[in-house]
Amino acid sequence: RMAHCPRFDAALKIPQACKMTIKVMFMSLQQEDSVRTLGAEGLFLFSSLDTDHDLYLSPEEFKPIAEKLTGITPPVDFEEEVIHDPNGETLTLEAKMQPLLLESMTKSKDGFLGVSHSSLSGLRMWKNPAVPSSSFSASQFRVFLPPKNKGEVGNTWWVIPSELNIFTGYLPNNRYHPPTPKGKEVLIHSLLSMFHPRPFIKSRFAPQGTVACIRASNDFYYDITFRIHAEFQLNDVPDFPFWFTPGQFTGNIILSKDASHVRHFHLHVPSNRSLNVDMEWLYGASESSNMEVDIGYLPQLELQATGPSTPSIIVDEKGNIIDRRDGNSEPIQFVFEEIHWASEISQQEAAQRMEVTLYPFKKVSYLPFSEAFERAEAEKKLVHSILLWGALDDQSCSGRTLRETVLESSPVLALLNQSFVSSWSLVKELENMQQNPVLSEKARLHLEKYSFPVEMMVALPNGTIVHHINANFFLDQTSMKPEEEEGTFSFSGGFEDPSTSTYISFLKEGLKKAKEYLAE
Repeated sequence: RMAHCPRFDAALKIPQACKMTIKVMFMSLQQEDSVRTLGAEGLFLFSSLDTDHDLYLSPEEFKPIAEKLTGITPPVDFEEEVIHDPNGETLTLEAKMQPLLLESMTKSKDGFLGVSHSSLSGLRMWKNPAVPSSSFSASQFRVFLPPKNKGEVGNTWWVIPSELNIFTGYLPNNRYHPPTPKGKEVLIHSLLSMFHPRPFIKSRFAPQGTVACIRASNDFYYDITFRIHAEFQLNDVPDFPFWFTPGQFTGNIILSKDASHVRHFHLHVPSNRSLNVDMEWLYGASESSNMEVDIGYLPQLELQATGPSTPSIIVDEKGNIIDRRDGNSEPIQFVFEEIHWASEISQQEAAQRMEVTLYPFKKVSYLPFSEAFERAEAEKKLVHSILLWGALDDQSCSGRTLRETVLESSPVLALLNQSFVSSWSLVKELENMQQNPVLSEKARLHLEKYSFPVEMMVALPNGTIVHHINANFFLDQTSMKPEEEEGTFSFSGGFEDPSTSTYISFLKEGLKKAKEYLAE
């Protein structure tokens, strides 16, 4: 093995590549021993607890099993940046939920395509919020305040940064219990725990985390829009993991610049699309086991403040308590002034700025289906249309690889902005659109060319498809060496990245075929 490793240095130390090879071989032998000792399913359970993968369970790692066996859950000592003021204001949030519509899933029936009742047990039992109502200190929401250099309207920043990208890969699937939140993660974890006891505030796939944008500002208040990419683990031992990933959580908060007062808070999973949740579950006792996937519709999952945050006591100018809120007296009545913003942008613009922060491919505007063809007609351009099973710009996605590679490539962005009007659509929405007398023909033409899971198309303004390629075929093409390629999607000089050059070729071929079609 060492003869194939990089050259040794002067001290004849083992190079890093060889160390990694030896480590992998050693770990492989350890895993074989573990399977013989525990069996495949036993090793799967052990691995789900062994978070640092050292084949040793520390007391902290064993804690979920201890809690399950004893039925005793000790108070969690979260690391938190905010020091609570016992006399500070309190905000009450209420959680509301309408469970996932099982009929919106393709594989919702027991036994259909191998779906067992145990696979969906966590999903079927999750019908209500875990915590219907909870109170928070206003100071806890300090985590949403912008950094010092981001205090202007329209600025975006990462509240919880994404740590994954196309190069780092994704987090493992065989996990049941989320890691202990730290710092700014604590509040987000507490909020999502009102829905379900096992939220993972960093999703397995990029982009993870939480992004925020200042929508409006004045001398005393911020109106901040935010977007969270997180997911829930619905199953517990002995069932295999079931990941429930909403497309996104979005919301806004109006709070004072010192975080002493929260005027408004709302967080929800958008329900304006026909499908808004991705679900994935394992069918075996290892990370490489078969993974089933489905998409469904969640009508409601939201947190809403019952009103502005309020203090428990009122003091006069000398600091003397003149009124107190307690369980035995009438609640203190407050009158809140109307807020006038000195500077603001629309909610839609704030959402778009967060989208570009999360997804660089959104530097190109992707218009709704009907609007895209109207724009193409007016500007005499072709439509770059993507038809897919799940949304392209959130986590309920079947085009994850596409958006993280070619669609954010600078040469592709330049060509799309120059020669195309871009749009993406859900298959289900175009199926419903066939009842629309204005759009039915364009929808039918798209659906005729569609193959699972994603189809990229070049269309004339009248809806005629002049060129198209399936995402799976595209990925097969880009994985081939240049000398192995045949046919239309050849590599062109000037682009080192095979996927970028192949997509450029696809778009240029569409432009060429459109001219030939119009010349007939």
